[in-house]
Amino acid sequence: MKIERKPLKKARIEIIPMIDVIFFLLVFFMISSLAHEKFNSVPVNLPKTASNPNSIPQKITLTIEKTGDLYLNKNKITLESLSETLAHVMRDMPDETVIINADQGVNYGLVMSAMDEAKKIGVRKFALLSQFERMKK
Repeated sequence: MKIERKPLKKARIEIIPMIDVIFFLLVFFMISSLAHEKFNSVPVNLPKTASNPNSIPQKITLTIEKTGDLYLNKNKITLESLSETLAHVMRDMPDETVIINADQGVNYGLVMSAMDEAKKIGVRKFALLSQFERMKK
């Protein structure tokens, strides 16, 4: 008695599921990269504003904490060394805007002193950060 064998099927690599997986990975990484924001400062409690500020690049950020500590691009500095450190940072980009990221509990005089120190080395453009808060209806 002779047993008939079924012809062997050729093995196939299914590419459709692989394309689906790659597509979902691509979408995931695109969305996760959009959610990533680069901040060049120490987190502080910013004052709230009702107007939406224009987005400006944060290359040089001066952070002033509620305790009076100063940070230049996440590096802790003193008010006395601010002008020297800032001059070193700004030598390659002299027309750059200095972003002031001051906690809402900071003494106004400390912010003005920091700006005055920056003006001594020729900084002419400043921007104050605030936290945008939508008006509740």
